[in-house]
Amino acid sequence: MKFIDEAKIYIKAGDGGNGVASFRREKYIPMGGPDGGDGGRGGSIYVIADRNINTLVDYRYTRKFLAQRGENGRGSDCYGAGGDDIVLRMPVGTVISDLNTEEVLADLDYHDKKVLIAKGGKGGLGNIHFKSSTNRAPRQCTKGELGEEFELKLELRVLADVGLLGLPNAGKSTLIRAISAARPKVADYPFTTLHPNLGVVRVDAEKSFVVADVPGLIEGAADGAGLGIRFLKHLQRTRLLLHLVDIAPLDPSADPVRDAKAIVGELVKHDPTLAEKPRWLVLNKLDLIPEEDREKAIKDFLRAYKKATRYDGPVFSISAISGDGTKPLIYAIHEALEQMARPENSGDAEALDADDE
Repeated sequence: MKFIDEAKIYIKAGDGGNGVASFRREKYIPMGGPDGGDGGRGGSIYVIADRNINTLVDYRYTRKFLAQRGENGRGSDCYGAGGDDIVLRMPVGTVISDLNTEEVLADLDYHDKKVLIAKGGKGGLGNIHFKSSTNRAPRQCTKGELGEEFELKLELRVLADVGLLGLPNAGKSTLIRAISAARPKVADYPFTTLHPNLGVVRVDAEKSFVVADVPGLIEGAADGAGLGIRFLKHLQRTRLLLHLVDIAPLDPSADPVRDAKAIVGELVKHDPTLAEKPRWLVLNKLDLIPEEDREKAIKDFLRAYKKATRYDGPVFSISAISGDGTKPLIYAIHEALEQMARPENSGDAEALDADDE
């Protein structure tokens, strides 16, 4: 199935049915009085998050959704039937915003979350509501209200704990294949990853986390070079970023330090809040460096990289294709995610409990 992560649609809730002015007319019953019923309410439009859907392809080709109008009221105190609601099922992680005002209307951030997007109009009142001691034959009735309508922008942002960041051919897809059951395409040319891939990493029988692999960045991505920064939105929900660096590029003119610094620069230029997320440095493709030269290559890279970027975070050295170094990386990631999930004041709370005892 084609991966579609953006779509624009038009929705309109149903209008309410009109109320009616009617009078009871039966043989031998003179002046039967008003009996006009109310109009039915218009159908509303809801969205619901469904974890069994992973693309917005259904909304790329069907772009107009109109809910049913309420029926008009009738005589003999008959109320009009309400219009049927529409429920639109979308992938978990979809952000829905008004195309014209850019206001976010819904964020489907967990399975089965249901949100009312467009409310149907209320039905109009029949003349039975206007009867009084001084107005025994009212001819007033009201029209139904209009249903809400919007032009919507749908934007899918995948839900993952960890996001992989780096140049094309840095080994992101190889790493996600090595640590999870995901099987993204791997080849010896750039941009083999054309859409995000998710992999579940099992730490043990009851512990796991989700990793997202997005298409690689290149210098100038924020200005539209390569695949641009279109897929960086999929990293906005992650709690931790892994910056993969090819420490042994096949191109002799390539400079890993310069390339790694350029990726950080593109990240800052695109979204400063994304650049502020915890980011770990992962040096990949150690298998391409002779074992006796690896330690020196790592030290030389880190010396130059830290000087250029003032990076002081964790550093891991791995070979994704052979799996060397991936186990310590997995355990460190899981421990970091667990610490992020704990309340900041958990230690203070435990201390207070101990004092109470």
